[in-house]
Amino acid sequence: MSAQKTTWQDWVAVTALGVGSFTIVTTELAPIGLLSNIGSSLGTSTSQTGLIVTLYAWIAVAAALFSAVVLSRMPRRPLLVCLMLILALSSGVAAMAETFPALMGARVIGALAHGAFWAMIGTIGAQIVPPHRVGLATSIIFGGVSAASVLGVPLANLLGSLNGWRAAFTAVAVLSFGVAVVCFATLPKLPGNEGFGAAAMGRVLSNQRFMCIFAATALVVTSHFMAFTYIEPYLVRQSEITPSVIAYLLLAFGGAGLAANVVTASLIDRWLKSVLMVALCLASAALWLLSMLSDVMGLWGTVLMLIIWGGGIGAVLVGFQTWILKEAGDDALPASAIYVAIFNAAIGLGAMLGAIVLSTSGLNEIYLFAAVATALGTATIALMSGPTVATSQAE
Repeated sequence: MSAQKTTWQDWVAVTALGVGSFTIVTTELAPIGLLSNIGSSLGTSTSQTGLIVTLYAWIAVAAALFSAVVLSRMPRRPLLVCLMLILALSSGVAAMAETFPALMGARVIGALAHGAFWAMIGTIGAQIVPPHRVGLATSIIFGGVSAASVLGVPLANLLGSLNGWRAAFTAVAVLSFGVAVVCFATLPKLPGNEGFGAAAMGRVLSNQRFMCIFAATALVVTSHFMAFTYIEPYLVRQSEITPSVIAYLLLAFGGAGLAANVVTASLIDRWLKSVLMVALCLASAALWLLSMLSDVMGLWGTVLMLIIWGGGIGAVLVGFQTWILKEAGDDALPASAIYVAIFNAAIGLGAMLGAIVLSTSGLNEIYLFAAVATALGTATIALMSGPTVATSQAE
């Protein structure tokens, strides 16, 4: 049950979890812009090196579901601290890897901890803060996810381009260790949840409202990473954009996502569906315009579309998770675990579909398909009534 009063230490813990979510998603996605450097260093092709992203995402899917069932009864503080230390060790070993199998092995260990950490933090905010502050806490915790999706990747890539790909992994290892220390010092003693099995999973999967949210999540996250994975080659192709400004464009994209998190944090508890609808419409429109007007948009038009897209997706990623928690009640852990599994599966699927579309059509078509998929996600949410308070929270 959520605490009715919170202290500054509780909010520091919530913030640390937000930094932790930033760290784990940055760990997952950072290699996207470093594949060529890693491949040339370890003597592997770019396509083979890409397995360290794709395989990581799919292993995290299994880890999220497995941990939610097997680890659910464990007290949260020691569990989360241990998982962050494993992530730190994984990134540290990856930074020192001299062969591709060694790098892959380090990534596999990290993916296991990644899935478990993400599945657990989905319900932590509701355990620390009172019900009317769950949206704000979730915005902070999962704001790290959207920040990493749009900001952590270009920062890691910039660091890697300046000091080598190993420096990026080393930085993530240090950050993971720091999160572990802060969580150990500030997280309150939170008990685990009762374990659940097939019956709990069945309840969630048979709930039509959950299935609509899961479907919208799959569509939107797949489309986002279909487009975002290829944002750099898309920008390189623009005649008015030089390679030296691409990093700044990506930072503007990420900054818009962070700003959206700040703005929506104060709105999402009262107007969750409205926030989601506006954000989804903006993201879909921006993707469509990037597809249709890429040759005539120019530098500032592209910047504007990146800001709209980044802000929209930043609000959406927090909104979906908040909606799940508001609906779930006693089934928060299995619902969150399924959401995390779908999210990570969609990352891998989006990158794969983007590669297929690129090889058969082109970059513009990637953004067109992404816009259509996002619009379908918007339609799915539009057909639903607003979030309802779960029975267990209302009692």
